[in-house]
Amino acid sequence: MNITFRYAKLTDLPKIVAIYNQTIKLKNITADIRPVSVSERKEWFASFSNDSHPLWVLINEEGEIVGWVGLEPFYGRAAYEKTAEISLYLDENYRGQHLGTKTLEFISAHLKKLGIQNIVAFIFKQNTASLNLFKRHFFEEWGFLPQVAQIDENYLDLVIMGRHFANDQ
Repeated sequence: MNITFRYAKLTDLPKIVAIYNQTIKLKNITADIRPVSVSERKEWFASFSNDSHPLWVLINEEGEIVGWVGLEPFYGRAAYEKTAEISLYLDENYRGQHLGTKTLEFISAHLKKLGIQNIVAFIFKQNTASLNLFKRHFFEEWGFLPQVAQIDENYLDLVIMGRHFANDQ
């Protein structure tokens, strides 16, 4: 499948939220346990900057948004300015079509101009598809937090995946 990327616009927020909310019912992708609303996500959306920490949407050949990816500041302290946290979500109808791979390749190509050298991803251990995606793209386990989240009666482990890109640029 061919996809293109563009910076997200506020008018995209309902679709971004809808895609995110699809993952909540799976109970192993996000730590939210109830759907979020568009109004709840407006401040989050406004925190992105095309110059340093962008939010992109993935567009299919028909012009539909089929996913989104964002780079957020890591931990909010100046010494971490070259490190970003990545969030990547795909519409449930488009998973398993290598869009994650295309997205990570796209991100890698844009890091230098953004001044980002490191990316971290917080992934539940139980989300094997995402873990495998990031491992295939040379992310390594940088941390492990056992049973730090509870969804229903299940305790989930958080894996912190990371990659240094400074040598790639």
